[in-house]
Amino acid sequence: MDLQRLKPHLPWITLIVLVVFVGITDSNFLKPANLLELAGDIVPLFIMALGLTFAIYIGGIDLSAQSMANMITVVASVYLASLGLWVAVLCVLLGFGLGLLSGFVTTRLFVPSFISTLAVGGVCFSVAQWLSGNRALNMDAEQRNALFGWMIGRTGIIPNELFIAAGLLALCLFIERRTTLGRALKAVGAGEMAAAASGLNVTRYKMLAFAISGALAAVAGLLFSVKLSGGAPTIANGFLLPAIVAVLVGGTPLTGGVGGVLNTAIGTLIVAVIRASMLYFGVQATQQQMVFGLVLIAAIALTIDRSKLRTVK
Repeated sequence: MDLQRLKPHLPWITLIVLVVFVGITDSNFLKPANLLELAGDIVPLFIMALGLTFAIYIGGIDLSAQSMANMITVVASVYLASLGLWVAVLCVLLGFGLGLLSGFVTTRLFVPSFISTLAVGGVCFSVAQWLSGNRALNMDAEQRNALFGWMIGRTGIIPNELFIAAGLLALCLFIERRTTLGRALKAVGAGEMAAAASGLNVTRYKMLAFAISGALAAVAGLLFSVKLSGGAPTIANGFLLPAIVAVLVGGTPLTGGVGGVLNTAIGTLIVAVIRASMLYFGVQATQQQMVFGLVLIAAIALTIDRSKLRTVK
């Protein structure tokens, strides 16, 4: 079997190999309680990666997701007392709106997505610094537990974060496979010029892809703030690179058009196992980003569609 025929199967093969390898190294890793705890801890990163999938699926990139999540942790911490449950609506609308702004700058002003989203990420960081006074904030524990405690609770032995992740995955899968939007995004990722020639409003669909990415980054930030009972302008730093790795390792290449949210679910599990293995093998936190950087390079090299690239600059 050649590499091209093997490519679609590489994500789950990689996941199985990693699980077996780490399981042999440390038998405690395969205990159900440990696996559930590991999966629950990775949910905010998975939600961020879900959003990034839509941006990468169309051949773009969203570098604002981490800063967006940071800003939302601050917004949630500042406005929880005055808005109550409505703070969740505010957070999602902020994420959607700023994602839409990224899409507008990319499609209307013809700024490459890595620049437009990086700029919007800078705006998010500045807002977070201004709102927080550049310091860590804490939520009122009783109010957090009363309004959002269910998000970090358990149903039996299963962390409730996993139900949130499953619900969002089902919603994104429905959008991807059962809606006009999903089919349009696939067409744009497969060939933007052809999609435009067929009559698709490419600009609108690309803006929606970035808006969804922003909204899901906001959900990730909200969950992160609830888990940590507070927020800060840098509290989610270190999430962006693993989230991008999750999307690419899962089989959604930077050139877009193939892969999707199910692939990202597998990719996130791969990232979770890699993170766990680094802890078992004593890899220091300062070195973990280096490992993810190397994995990112390998993922891009294996998944990118070179037929869409005449030159690499």
